Amino acid sequence: MRFAFIDAEKGQWPVEVQCEVLGVSRSGYYAWKDRPEPPRALEDSELVEEIKAAHKAGRGAYGSPRVHRELRAKGRRVGRKRIERLMRREGIVARKKRRFRRTTDSNHNHPIAPNVLERNFDVELPDAAWVTDVTYVWTLEGWLYLAVILDLFSRRVVGWAASANNDRALAMGALDRAVAARAPAAGMIHHSDRGSVYASGDYGEALTKIGAVKSMSRKGDCWDNAVAESFFATIKGEMIEHEEYPTRRDAIAAIGDYIDSFYNPRRRHSAIGYVSPIEFEMKFMNELLAEVGQPRAQAADDLPPRARKARPSKTNDAPSGADRLAPSRSSRNHARGDVRRLSPGGRAREHRGSARPRRPRVQRRRP
Repeated sequence: MRFAFIDAEKGQWPVEVQCEVLGVSRSGYYAWKDRPEPPRALEDSELVEEIKAAHKAGRGAYGSPRVHRELRAKGRRVGRKRIERLMRREGIVARKKRRFRRTTDSNHNHPIAPNVLERNFDVELPDAAWVTDVTYVWTLEGWLYLAVILDLFSRRVVGWAASANNDRALAMGALDRAVAARAPAAGMIHHSDRGSVYASGDYGEALTKIGAVKSMSRKGDCWDNAVAESFFATIKGEMIEHEEYPTRRDAIAAIGDYIDSFYNPRRRHSAIGYVSPIEFEMKFMNELLAEVGQPRAQAADDLPPRARKARPSKTNDAPSGADRLAPSRSSRNHARGDVRRLSPGGRAREHRGSARPRRPRVQRRRP
C-alpha cells in the first residue's frame, strides 16, 4: 500500500523523501515496481473492463446480479461474489430507484369490476393476463402522462401511450396499440386499478369488444397491481429521474427508446430468470414449435399473433380466461432453462419432503 502511494505521488514528491517519511527503503520500492503483476490481478483488470462494458450496456441500471448474468451469457465463467467485490472496489453501482406516487382517481360513480386476477402474477401462456396503469413524467413544458400495458407472462410492454392529459384517450391509445400488436384471444384478463379512466364506459366497451375479462384492484391496495407499479419504478429509477426533458416530445422519444430498444429486447428481468421479455417469449415459442415439429423461430415476429396463444393439446382447444392462470409454473421454469438434478441412477432427486429417515437411537445400558 505504501509503495503504491509512493508511485502515485512521485510526480509531486521525490521518491527518496517519500521513502524516508514512510519508513521504507528505496531498494524495496524499486523491487516492488519491477515485480510483475500477479496473474490474478491481471485477470481482475480484464474482468473490470468487461464489467464496465456490461454496466454500460445496461444503461447504468445493472447491479451485480444482472452484470453477472450478462457476462455468463457471453460465455464468461466467473463467480457473482467476485463481480460484487470488483464492482465495489471500482465504485460501479446501479442507479437507485425512488418511491413514486400514484395517480389513481377513484372518486367516480362508474361501476367497479371484481378482482379476478387476485395477484396471480405467474401465468402459463402469453396474453393470458394484462396489467395496466398510468404514471406521470415532468418536463419543462409541464406534466406528461404515460400509460402502459404489460403481459404478465413475459413482463413485456405490449402497448403504451403518452399525452399531456390523463384522460380516456390516453388509456385507449395504449390499449389500441396492445390489441393491434398482440391480437389477444377472448377470455384474456385485463387488470387495472379503480381509476375513472379504466372504469369508464368507453374503456369497458373496448374490452368487451375483444372479449377481455375486466379485473380491478381492491380500494387502496397497490399490491394488487404490483407488476405495473414495479415497471414504473424501474423506468423512473433507471432513466426518467436521471434526465431532464425540455419538451414533452423529448420525453416521449426517450420513453420509446427505453421500452422498444432496451426494456423489451435487452433488459434482464429478475422475474423471468434474468433474460429479456422478448428472449423469454422466444424460448417459449421455440418450445411450442418443437412440440408440433416446426422449425425454430428466429425472431419474435416470425409467428402470427394467434399462434402465440396456447400450447397445442390433444383436443386442439385453446384455454381461455382463468384456465390460463394455472398454478403450475412448469412452462415458465422450462423457458427459463431450469433443469432438475438427476441422481447417478437416473432418477430425479426430490428436494422437498424427501428427507432421509433418521436411524433410531438405541439407549445403551451400563454394565
